[in-house]
Amino acid sequence: MKTLLFTIEYPPFKGGVANYYGNLVDHWPEKDNIFVLNNNDNKLVKKWSFPKWLPACSALRKEIKKHKIDHIIVGHILPLGTIAYRFSLFRKTTYSVILHGMDFEYSQKSWRKRFLSKLILKNAKSIICVNSYTAYLVKKAVNNHEKIIVANPGAVKQPANTLAIKNIKEKYDLDNKITMLSVGRLVKRKGHDQIIKVMPEALKSVPGLHYYIAGDGPDRLYLENLAKDKQNITFLGKISDEDKLAWMESCDFFAMPSRNIDGDFEGFGIVYMEAAMAGKAVLAGESGGVKDAVQGGVTGILVDPQNSERIVNAIIKLAKEPETRNTLGKNALARAEKDFNWSDKIKKIYNAIN
Repeated sequence: MKTLLFTIEYPPFKGGVANYYGNLVDHWPEKDNIFVLNNNDNKLVKKWSFPKWLPACSALRKEIKKHKIDHIIVGHILPLGTIAYRFSLFRKTTYSVILHGMDFEYSQKSWRKRFLSKLILKNAKSIICVNSYTAYLVKKAVNNHEKIIVANPGAVKQPANTLAIKNIKEKYDLDNKITMLSVGRLVKRKGHDQIIKVMPEALKSVPGLHYYIAGDGPDRLYLENLAKDKQNITFLGKISDEDKLAWMESCDFFAMPSRNIDGDFEGFGIVYMEAAMAGKAVLAGESGGVKDAVQGGVTGILVDPQNSERIVNAIIKLAKEPETRNTLGKNALARAEKDFNWSDKIKKIYNAIN
């Protein structure tokens, strides 16, 4: 069956959604029968068009005709799902929808969007949810339980550059510190601010603790101002993939207490799996799809991301108990290698569609 991935985000575009779709194509069982239509060349969405996604209609039509597509995998329920649904009414082309979390929540924001998304999902061959929490939300909103499958992202063990590790440890004197690391876009839902707020309290118990924040984003100034009068917090800015691997190997534990802000939540958190692949214990916020990525008490510590006391207690525990964080880190690595193989995850989607 000839299949087309129809998505706005796709590599080299960065982010968890693009990463998921890049791996979907890379691990598709029928390599010669998977094609991609994305917006990297701005051929799907144009600001001057009304509606903005109108060019995606003609682009999809051409792609279906060119490759004789049988099935469309829709990467964004709105607006691309609308187009796939309309095409299915007049052609033999069927479609499935992949939902990450925030995309589905936004499709429920108005009665018009709710009506449209329900129509799209009702007529979809399959509904693929990237995490269990999104599957739960979809089941509540749409009576299509038998069509829903959960296909988490996978994880890949990548060796870190030993020279990069050496340089980082020397530059930041990490051997003489207890290192807590966050890597991610600097937006409020990631929870960097929750850690910054409790750092003074954590330092009373663990004076050698240092918090390193890698990444950039719209809330960087807010976070820097929040950290201005606090000690042992360093902003690394945007770092390369090579340095990210080196930091994961060099830190003592990873922390990102993500939270839900008006429907904007962590769909899964591939970065948690990256930390797991480095054998690191994780402090994570119990919200959205995070529980699929982190098992509380087994591979990390899950906390109420709004509860400062829980956050600081978890930080102190991981900082002061090397045996605990080593055990959690080993469990995380074993689980990531056993249960999060990309080929297995994508085959699950392939089987549902076929």
